[in-house]
Amino acid sequence: MQITEILTRNAKEWPNDVALVEINPQELEKRNTTWREYSLIESSPVEAFRSEITWSEFDEKANRFANFLLSRGLKKGDKVAILLMNCLEWLPIYFGVLRTGCLAVPLNFRYTADEIKYCLQLADADVLVFGPEFIGRVEQIADRVPRVKLRLYVGDDCPTFAESYRNLVGYCSSRMPAIPLTDDDEAAIYFSSGTTGFPKAIVLQHHCLMHSCKVEQNHHGQTKEDTFLCIPPLYHTGAKMHWFGSFLVGGKSVLLKGVKPEWILRAVSEEHCTIVWLLVPWAQYILDAIERGDVKLSDYKLDQWRLMHIGAQPVPPALIKRWKAVFPHHDYDTNYGLSESTGPGAVHLGIENIDHVGAIGVPGYGWQAKIIRPDGSEVNPGEVGELAVKGPGVLKCYYKNPEATKEILSDDGWLRTGDMAELRDGFIYLVDRAKDVIITGGENLYPVQIEDFLRAHPAIKDVAVIGLADARLGEIAAAIIEVKEGQTLTEDEVNEFCLDLPRYKRPRKIIFASVPRNPTGKIEKPKLRKMYGADTLIAQQNGL
Repeated sequence: MQITEILTRNAKEWPNDVALVEINPQELEKRNTTWREYSLIESSPVEAFRSEITWSEFDEKANRFANFLLSRGLKKGDKVAILLMNCLEWLPIYFGVLRTGCLAVPLNFRYTADEIKYCLQLADADVLVFGPEFIGRVEQIADRVPRVKLRLYVGDDCPTFAESYRNLVGYCSSRMPAIPLTDDDEAAIYFSSGTTGFPKAIVLQHHCLMHSCKVEQNHHGQTKEDTFLCIPPLYHTGAKMHWFGSFLVGGKSVLLKGVKPEWILRAVSEEHCTIVWLLVPWAQYILDAIERGDVKLSDYKLDQWRLMHIGAQPVPPALIKRWKAVFPHHDYDTNYGLSESTGPGAVHLGIENIDHVGAIGVPGYGWQAKIIRPDGSEVNPGEVGELAVKGPGVLKCYYKNPEATKEILSDDGWLRTGDMAELRDGFIYLVDRAKDVIITGGENLYPVQIEDFLRAHPAIKDVAVIGLADARLGEIAAAIIEVKEGQTLTEDEVNEFCLDLPRYKRPRKIIFASVPRNPTGKIEKPKLRKMYGADTLIAQQNGL
C-alpha cells in the first residue's frame, strides 16, 4: 500500500469522522473569551480559533490540489515547496503533491529570505506554496528564483506577485488523479537542520514514508479511538511522522498553534487527547507552571491522556522523574531519529523500558543499529563510537550531492548518524553529536552528560555546554545557564554543585543567559559558539 492510499481508505471507511482539528489560542486571547464558547463555532467572519475537517474533506482537498498542479503542467518528479505555519491546509497540500508524483519540499518557517532562496534553488523547486506570515520574505526573492514560475498564496488578500490558492484550487476536480506510484519513487525532499552549515536536501522515497507509518503505530499502539495532539512544526519529519501513526488507523489529530502550558492542557482536556508528543522545553514549561501554581490540574479533564513521549534531542532523566511524579499513570517513550532516517523511530526506548530512562533505547521496528569506529568496525560494549542505523527509512541520497551522500551512507545501506553513543546492558545511550565533543587537555568531554547533570539543579531551567578555545587546554567547557523564573543562582553555587562531577568534566566558564532552541527543540549550539566565542569573551572581559 502507498501512503496516499491510506488517505483514500480513511475517506472511504470514515468519511464523516474528524481527521484534523486546528486550534489557534492566540485568537481566543485576542477576543478575551472562553475556550468553550468558540469551540462549537464552525464559521466566523474573522479567523475562528477552532476549525476542523473530516477524512472525506481531507481527501477531496488533496485531490483538488493534485489536479490543479497537473492542470498547470506539473509532472512526476517536479518539486513543490511548502512554506506554511501549521494549519488545516498543510497536510492536504502535502498529500496532493504526493498524488501527482511530484516531490513535496517542506521549508522551515524560520528561514530568512536568503535561506528560502537557497533551499528553493538547491531543490530545483518549480512551485512555492506559502502563507501570510511569509509575504515579506517571499517578495524579497520572488524575482531571484526564476525556476519557481508558480507562487501560490494560502490566505486572504493575495499579494500581486502570487496567485490565490483558495480561488484556484476549489474549482478543480475532486477525483483522485490516475498517476501510478511505486515504492521506489521519490516522494519528498526534507532539509537537514543545518547545524553544521547550510542545510542539505534529503531525498526520501515513498517506501520511507510508508515505513514510518508502521514504525510509529507499532511503537505506540495507536487505535481509531486515540487522539493525537501535534504541536511541533509539520515541515519537520518529527511532527509529521509521529502523526503518521494516527493517520494509519484513521484517528483524529489536533494541530495546536502555541506552546503555553495552559493551552496544551486545555487542548488535551477539550479535545480528549490521549497521546501528546512534547519537546523537552515544553515538558519543562508544564511542570514549572504546575509547581508555581499557574495551572491547576483539577481544572482539566486529563484521565484519558495515556502517553507522553519526547524526541528530537537528548532527554534529561531528571525531567522524566519529575513528570512521572506528577503524571504517574502516563506511559512514557523517547524516540531517536533524524531526517535522513525519515524521522523518529530508528531507535526507541519503548514504553515497557521506563527503568532505562536516559537511554535512547533499542533498534526500532524494522531497524538495525550498531556503534562503530571511524573505520566502520563495531566498538566493544561500553566504548563510545558513532551510531549507525539501517532500515527501510534510510534516505535515498542527498539531492545533487554524491560526495556528502557517500560520507554518511555505505554501499550496504548503513547510515552514519553523526551522533556518538555507547551500548550498556543492551540499551543504546546517546553521548553527543560528534561535532559537539569538547577535547580538553586530551580528554573527550560530552556536553550532553554535563547538561544532564546540571539540569538536576532545582534553579536551572535550561543549560547548554559548548567548547571555547583555550591556549593551555585546547578547549574548555562553558555552561550557558538559563535560570528558572523567580529563582536566583550564582557562579559560586554552580561550581559548588559541580563538585560531584569529575574535575575534568566541570565547566570552566559559567554564563547566565537564555538557551536558544530551534523549532524542533534542539539547542542551537552553532549560534551559541558564535555568540560566546573566544574573541567575544575577551572583548567582554576587557569592557569593549
